[in-house]
Amino acid sequence: MTSHSPMTDPTHLPLTVLSEEEELFRSAVAELAQSEVAPRVRAMEDAGKVDSALTAKFFEMGLMGIELPEQYGGAGGSLMMVTLAVEELSKVDASAAIQVDVQNTLVNYPLHRYGTEEQRARILPRMTADTIGAYALSEPGSGSDAFGLATRAEPAEGGWTLNGSKAWITNGGEASVFVVFANTRPDMGYKGITAFIVEKGMAGFSVGKKEDKLGIRASSTTSLHFEHVFVPHANVLGEVGTGYKIAIETLNEGRIGIGAQMLGVAQGALNATTAYLKERKQFGKSLAEFQGIQFQVAQAATELEAARLMVYNAARLKDAGRDIAREGAMAKLYASQMCERVTSLCVELFGGYGYTREYPVEKFYRDAKIGTIYEGTSNMQLQTIAKAVLR
Repeated sequence: MTSHSPMTDPTHLPLTVLSEEEELFRSAVAELAQSEVAPRVRAMEDAGKVDSALTAKFFEMGLMGIELPEQYGGAGGSLMMVTLAVEELSKVDASAAIQVDVQNTLVNYPLHRYGTEEQRARILPRMTADTIGAYALSEPGSGSDAFGLATRAEPAEGGWTLNGSKAWITNGGEASVFVVFANTRPDMGYKGITAFIVEKGMAGFSVGKKEDKLGIRASSTTSLHFEHVFVPHANVLGEVGTGYKIAIETLNEGRIGIGAQMLGVAQGALNATTAYLKERKQFGKSLAEFQGIQFQVAQAATELEAARLMVYNAARLKDAGRDIAREGAMAKLYASQMCERVTSLCVELFGGYGYTREYPVEKFYRDAKIGTIYEGTSNMQLQTIAKAVLR
């Protein structure tokens, strides 16, 4: 039996100390972020679209199938590796990061976890090669009330017919495969919800307008419309009536990705700010020399590190097969709140320059806000946490 010291055995590593494989992966993503993402950020922001050439590089590097087994073209990695990738990309651009995040946590995860062998063999190789996916749960009338779905699925010969609309769908503009939730038995409430695999090009299925957003502007957020869309039995994901379970479990994983995004956004803003504070001079010395500013930076760095510990812990718990409903909600809640505070401070520390597009902190500030809203608002995270604590 091979012995390991506590610092070389991955099972005994401190949360923020990475294994050799994790560190090599993180470094590779960081290099990609600087060499390929950074030069495109302003153009993608102005165009409101992630550069397709950049997306192709994500596929080429294996970032669009991190957790999927190698037999499907995936990297055979972990949720922790997804976390690291999203964090590193978000230090440069949150829009590019969320494209990778949604693909891994909200699309690939349920397809692999609940798909049949036939579905996995048919769809997953596409998801790791060149196909973008999207997760469609929210509707115009059901956001936080996630299971008050108006989209209906009625039995038809050989499958189901879908009617209704979805809203706020990330990756909606580029996706070709959609994990869609619809109610097959409205009289049974959430127990009638079923997950379907809908593909672009199915008759009656259309993508609606792209939202003009405050932040993550290059990430497409669209509506979806279903008018008598026939979905064959072969595209039912999981058992009929278990869609609510699939949705909840998927969102638990997804919240780790959002937490990672908030870590990256806050760290990117703080990195830019500390560099500026060392260069900018007032009253004969650099801003970094003023104790009042030092204390604010120290507070921000401490909150960021606390959030990182929560997000990494939740990711490692999930990789260990543990239930993370509570830890995932806590990590997403705190990381998104922290990111708002830190990016706001960064804008202030830049002074008037922070309010201009000439410097990067105004974009980090705008990108931060979505963290408290999507994949469950802060109030919904508090509700989840309260149920766990008071159970």
